[in-house]
Amino acid sequence: MIIGFAAILLVLVAVVVNASAAYLQRQGLTTLADGAALQGADLGSVGVYAEGIPEERLLQSGPQVHEAVAAHLRSVGAVRTYPGLEHEVRVDPTTRVVTVTLRAPLDLPLTVPGVEASPTIAATARATVTVLR
Repeated sequence: MIIGFAAILLVLVAVVVNASAAYLQRQGLTTLADGAALQGADLGSVGVYAEGIPEERLLQSGPQVHEAVAAHLRSVGAVRTYPGLEHEVRVDPTTRVVTVTLRAPLDLPLTVPGVEASPTIAATARATVTVLR
């Protein structure tokens, strides 16, 4: 009975340690996605040259947003911090919102039976540039 209890206790410790590691990595990815979305929305707002300053949100240029997000991820060393990082950028032409989704393999410190060997963790952030008058 003591051996069974010790085994259950070890599995619970491994689950808590892995859950903490997953939480911290997701928080880091969320921070990175927030910065990338803000940078993309800021530097992608080249529509003011074509249409002037609108009443609400600035027009986003898709290629400019993609380049700004990629440049931000390069400048902060995102791939070094999160090996295998993948990013997806979407610009909604109707709402003029930039959405950045980051995915990276999760590096779990402990092995737990029944848990996928290489899970993926993701974070999404949205940003827009709003004009206040």
